Amino acid sequence: MKKKHLAMTLSRLKGFLEPKPELEQYRTPGNVAAELLWLAYSLGDIEGRVIADLGAGTGVLSIGAALLGAERVYAVEVDGGALEIARENARSLGVDCIDFINADVSEFSARVDTVVMNPPFGSQVKHADRPFLLKAFEVSDTVYSIHLTKPEVRGFIEAFTRDNGFEITHRLTLPFEIPAQFFFHRKRLERVLVDVYRFERCRHGEAKAE
Repeated sequence: MKKKHLAMTLSRLKGFLEPKPELEQYRTPGNVAAELLWLAYSLGDIEGRVIADLGAGTGVLSIGAALLGAERVYAVEVDGGALEIARENARSLGVDCIDFINADVSEFSARVDTVVMNPPFGSQVKHADRPFLLKAFEVSDTVYSIHLTKPEVRGFIEAFTRDNGFEITHRLTLPFEIPAQFFFHRKRLERVLVDVYRFERCRHGEAKAE
C-alpha cells in the first residue's frame, strides 16, 4: 500500500458521532495519520510488530498500523462509544488483528514494540498529553506522537523527553485541519500546525547532547 492510498483509506473512516470537548476528541486527519505511520513503517517500527494506540478514538492510527502489516494492535480508548465506531471501521476494512480495550490509558500495562498516538493537545486541560507520554514511555522503547507546533509545547516536549530517558530522533511539521464541532469553535475549519515526533529510549538512559 502506498502512502497516498493509505491516507485516502484512513480519510474515509467513520468519525466521532458525539465528540467530547473535555477529551479533545478530534479526528486524526488521514494525511497526518499516514505521514506518522509511513515514517514508522519505513523505519521498521510497524510491520510484524506489536503496536499500542493510546487514546485510539475511532481507530484511525490502529487501523492504519494494521493495514501496514502490524502483527497485533492494542487500541486503548476510554470512550466506549468511540471504540465501537473503531470496531465498525476495522470490520469495514476486514482488519482483524486489533484488540479493542475500553480503558483509561493509565490502566494499560502490556509491553509493546511501538506506540502510535494522537493525544489531547492540552487546549482544554493543560498538559493533558502528559499521562499519554508517561504511559507510552513506560510500555515501549519507540513512540510516535502528535503535538501542537508551538514554542512552549516544543520546550515542554524536549524537556519531558530528556527527563524520562528518551530522545527525539525525528520531527515532522504538518498542517492539521479541525472542523467546527464544539460550541466554542468560531470557524468552520481551523487549520493548525502539528509536530509528529518519533521518540526513542536512550541506550544508556541519558539523552544525547544537543
